[in-house]
Amino acid sequence: MLGGAATAPSIASAEPAELAAGSGGLITFEGAVNVRDLGGYWTYDGSKTKSGKMIRAEALAKLTDADVQKLAGLKVQTVVDLRTQAEVQAMGADRLPNGVPLVSRAIEDNGMFGKMYAAIQSRDPVKQQELLGDGKAEQIMRDMYKSFFTSDSLSKFGQTVKDLANTNTATLFHCTAGKDRTGWISYITLRAVGVPESIARDDYLKSNDYRAAADAALRQQLKQAGVMQNPDLLIPLQEVRDEYLDVAVQLVTEKYGDFGKFLTKGLGLDAGTILKLRKNLVG
Repeated sequence: MLGGAATAPSIASAEPAELAAGSGGLITFEGAVNVRDLGGYWTYDGSKTKSGKMIRAEALAKLTDADVQKLAGLKVQTVVDLRTQAEVQAMGADRLPNGVPLVSRAIEDNGMFGKMYAAIQSRDPVKQQELLGDGKAEQIMRDMYKSFFTSDSLSKFGQTVKDLANTNTATLFHCTAGKDRTGWISYITLRAVGVPESIARDDYLKSNDYRAAADAALRQQLKQAGVMQNPDLLIPLQEVRDEYLDVAVQLVTEKYGDFGKFLTKGLGLDAGTILKLRKNLVG
């Protein structure tokens, strides 16, 4: 969820090396570090997820003109922005090619963005420690993943999966850093189409690799600017972790019994939609 634009001067986006084909391909942009095509993942039956169908991303507000042109070449059918209005105001609106529809589908982050922003803007190391130190940042993240199960959030997560079942070219979905709400949708969708849990989890955790350089640069910048004496307090908010994902996975079992019932009773996907999702995204 944590991006840099709201809290510090713009930093150059690091550009990680391209992923090997067939493992969820990174799409490199100058103004975004965590944009990926979810094609190329093996499923239980030996098939692979299709490329050019589902793209997970971070906010697209900092795309360059060249990035926008590159995005146009991906033939994106719809962009689904999961950010809250506060996040959009702080980070900026997406920069998109002409004619690409933008769907605003705000999924609340349980106040995570506001708490992070308040801590940074205080410029007070004592207050920052009180707000984020001693496990409090980790608890903010765990509470956010619990909030994925409100009726409003479930409805919006479910609608996004339905969009992926009906995409002709590519549907791109994103939040701010492209790691939590976006990561959960990616995890859900990959599992729903038959990708093993371990592979779906690995995709979720890869955000740490792609965001590491930009996140570290932001922390350094905040320290140099005198905004944060201990910017490492932000690390639990910047990262994805097994323990965060496990909060949501465990709630799936506690509330619905198993993943299949979560898809139908939690996300509102009927059997026909699930079959269509698999047919559309796997081949």
